[in-house]
Amino acid sequence: MDRQAPARSSWRYAVARSFAWLFTRGYSSCRVEGVENLPIGPSILCFSHQNWIDPLYLLAGLPERPRAYFFGPRQDDMTRGLRNRLMRWAGVAIPFAPDRRGLVAATRRVEELLAGGQRLVIAGEGRIHAGEAVVMPLLDGPAFMALRFGVPLVPVAINGTSWLAFRRRVRVRIGRPIRATPPVVAGLPTSPAHPMAEAIAAMTSQVRQALVDLVADFPDPAPSRWTGGRLTELFNDWPEGSRPPTPPRGGCAENLPSRE
Repeated sequence: MDRQAPARSSWRYAVARSFAWLFTRGYSSCRVEGVENLPIGPSILCFSHQNWIDPLYLLAGLPERPRAYFFGPRQDDMTRGLRNRLMRWAGVAIPFAPDRRGLVAATRRVEELLAGGQRLVIAGEGRIHAGEAVVMPLLDGPAFMALRFGVPLVPVAINGTSWLAFRRRVRVRIGRPIRATPPVVAGLPTSPAHPMAEAIAAMTSQVRQALVDLVADFPDPAPSRWTGGRLTELFNDWPEGSRPPTPPRGGCAENLPSRE
């Protein structure tokens, strides 16, 4: 982990945030709603994910403190590829190799960061999807970590990035935090280190419903052409091989493949 994602100084993070702010505000008409819902101290943010560029809008829209770290990408070597090298340089990613040892090392880094009061950001769907009002089934990782480390889980909806275009509206909407309360069994609270499957499933369902509600009113934009279309698909990694059809509004795309 130290080689894949070495600790970086605060000035690199400040440079990355400044670039993200200039780009997102210069190219888009970006609005951030619900900043007052962010908890003071450590938390896990679970965001809806339509485009490779979503983390830039989050990096620019979230408060400077506490510092935000993104869980992922799933990579064996962060020194390969332009995006990976940039994230590694800025120190904003917690990558993990696709094996048990990689997940253990990443989880250990998450524990250290949350204990230090930082903020973890996760794409809960585990992949990008098509459709502004669509939220795919969530992986159980965000809820598991929120329960294990006893921090709030915050739903964050990103809309407007399905097709990018100059000065087109993008909205980052932050929902109310969901508190990590371990269930009680036989009159005693369960161990946070081993949260029950029922508690994980309940919190996952709760945060997904919150995301569905947050994205429900955003219209699907027309497909972009020229520069906007190229920028939209520049780094998109569709598990289907190419952009799938947009599901009906309010759908959950249950049958789409996951990266996991």
